[in-house]
Amino acid sequence: MNRIESRCKSLKWFMAFLDLEFPPDRVPRSSLGLLIQITTQAVSASQAIQCLTTLASYCRGKLLLAALALATSAAHGAPPAEPSAPDLTQLSLEQLLDIPVYTASRFSQKGSNAPSSVSVITAADIKTYGYRTLADILRSVRGMYVTYDRTYSYIGVRGFARPGDYNSRVLVMVDGYRVNDPVFDTGYIGSEFVLDVDLIDRVEIVRGPSSSVYGSNAFFGVVNVITRTARDLKGAEVSAEVGSFDTKKGRASFGHRFENGLDAVVSVTGFDSRGPSLFFPEFNDPATNNGITQGTDYDRDSNFFAKLSYSGFTLDAGHSRRNKGIPTGFTGTVFNDPRNRIVDEQTFASLGYYHTTGGGTDVSGRIYFGRYEYDGDYIYDAPPVTVNKDQALGEWWGAELKLVKTVFDKHKLVMGGEYQENRRQNQANFDQAPFASYLDDKRSSRRAGVYLQDEYAVRDNWLLNAGLRYDNYSTIGGTLSPRLAVIHRMNESTVVKVLYGTAFRAPNAYESYYAFPGQQIGNSSLRPEKIKTWEAVLERYLPGNWRVTASGYYYKVNDLITQVPVADPETGGVLLQYQNLDNVDAKGVEFEAEHSWSGGARLRGSFTAQMARDETGAALSNSPKHLAKLNYSTPVFHDKLRAAVELQYTGRRITTFGETGGFLTANLTLLSERLAPGLELSASVYNLFDRKYADPVAFDVGVPTRDVIQQDGRNFRFKLTYRF
Repeated sequence: MNRIESRCKSLKWFMAFLDLEFPPDRVPRSSLGLLIQITTQAVSASQAIQCLTTLASYCRGKLLLAALALATSAAHGAPPAEPSAPDLTQLSLEQLLDIPVYTASRFSQKGSNAPSSVSVITAADIKTYGYRTLADILRSVRGMYVTYDRTYSYIGVRGFARPGDYNSRVLVMVDGYRVNDPVFDTGYIGSEFVLDVDLIDRVEIVRGPSSSVYGSNAFFGVVNVITRTARDLKGAEVSAEVGSFDTKKGRASFGHRFENGLDAVVSVTGFDSRGPSLFFPEFNDPATNNGITQGTDYDRDSNFFAKLSYSGFTLDAGHSRRNKGIPTGFTGTVFNDPRNRIVDEQTFASLGYYHTTGGGTDVSGRIYFGRYEYDGDYIYDAPPVTVNKDQALGEWWGAELKLVKTVFDKHKLVMGGEYQENRRQNQANFDQAPFASYLDDKRSSRRAGVYLQDEYAVRDNWLLNAGLRYDNYSTIGGTLSPRLAVIHRMNESTVVKVLYGTAFRAPNAYESYYAFPGQQIGNSSLRPEKIKTWEAVLERYLPGNWRVTASGYYYKVNDLITQVPVADPETGGVLLQYQNLDNVDAKGVEFEAEHSWSGGARLRGSFTAQMARDETGAALSNSPKHLAKLNYSTPVFHDKLRAAVELQYTGRRITTFGETGGFLTANLTLLSERLAPGLELSASVYNLFDRKYADPVAFDVGVPTRDVIQQDGRNFRFKLTYRF
């Protein structure tokens, strides 16, 4: 114990050095002792499991306790069931054409055989280009863009990112576990994401509707974050970061494969940023500090993650908490008051099992538990000054079962079923003092789905992929989602895909039931929105280590759920309400080229042209017609340093009252992995040329003159990582 206590003191010194602090009620002292005990390689596997069990009180939920017990009872010395993923950084572009991907069909297959257009961003890409969040990663991907309203980050896909939506039309997963919450259906991608990006092995991005295998939310695509394994970490790893706006971050991680076959990964992260000083022209008045706010855009995060793998069982568990200041005067709150804030807290545990039989049959299952808690403090000058509390609580558990079997050497069948119980979908709004309640809505719901997919090898160079899923919701009833793909390998280096897919998104609890006097009313009669997509994809490897991808698509959305202003029947004022109002159709083309040189330099560039319109023929808001991206990295100084440049162009976008112009940003990162044994240093400058640009935002009844929010100018980050 003396050695463990000594290590605990070292960890506390490390946290103090970074000026980071975890609240005592969030991270108990025992978990700090646990972290160091696990990072001591002399600790046995059984001791590590016992230590991890003490964290059950930290990651709440009875299901997590049961999962930990199962993992503990399983530790008896069998080899792992599945091989680790290949090292993507060592593959040529020709090999990347056939890299295994899992997300498109729920089984590992060549990327060229996947019934969709798939992109993979690796851990090496994340380090090379200095990506800080999942939002940064997705912003670099062909055909995607990100909007930030100084509170949350939102994904735009193929010309669709309506202001006022909450990332509910993209399914976000961690190791195959759905992290979209059951209240807002949000797929979190910014600093509020449940996982530190340093723990990501790769991100698989599947474009197009995927409800045929995933159900609701897989509307425009799926983002699956695959985490690092013990083999990737190979011991202890600590990192420290400093950056603009008084930003600091610290992380301590450990990964080890024990002699009995148990793989264990444990990580804890703390982040703190004061945020920039901001100017909002709509508050440019002496009474509101001439539109300048300071110290209100702060962001304070902490998260914990653990992953255990043994004998076919894998346990993922995590917890995150973010305290984010709201600097925008949102919904008419007091401007320049640091008490305006949002706290997002997420907890999850997922216990999966995978087994391969000798007859070519794969059986897998999962049980999981999730909890999401949102707590917003909004300061209003009534008078007197009032603290309004806006809250939401989602709790859910579920189970999945899947069978993958090859039949007659030509058919690969995927059959599965899912069930999820949303135990709590609660929303509340009230004034703290004097107390006044405006909303106290408590809900629960259920969903179940079954699916079947057949990958049929018609010939050696022809594949037919057909899938069908039926979902039933206690709120909206049942719906069918088919998908069909024809894939032709013209030769060893050229693949052509013709794809058809459908998807749906069920209205969420927020859209249906949230109401606040004078601002918003609910709509319990909402119907699910649906999409049909047709797409053609060409993937080709060219001599000289070039890879090119071209695709063209057309999609049509019916019964789109849209937030619109409506008349208040009591006061005659303006309220917001979600309605099945629009039909949308869009078409576009995407081009991407990649090249690698023998000396280690790599290039990736893409261009997207798209047009999305509503049923009147008007272009959608926040929908750029053109996107262009260029990523280039090369070793310098005898391979001791790697330099990376990233250029991103976003075309003009329509806003509520006009439009915001197109803009080009540039990021520069220098990475050295050979300063000393185990030592890695990187330095990044974002928005290198200090480009001034703004993102469209939703109509705000509290600030009715605003339709855009300015984004950060030039900023930097220094990062130091040490492995031992």
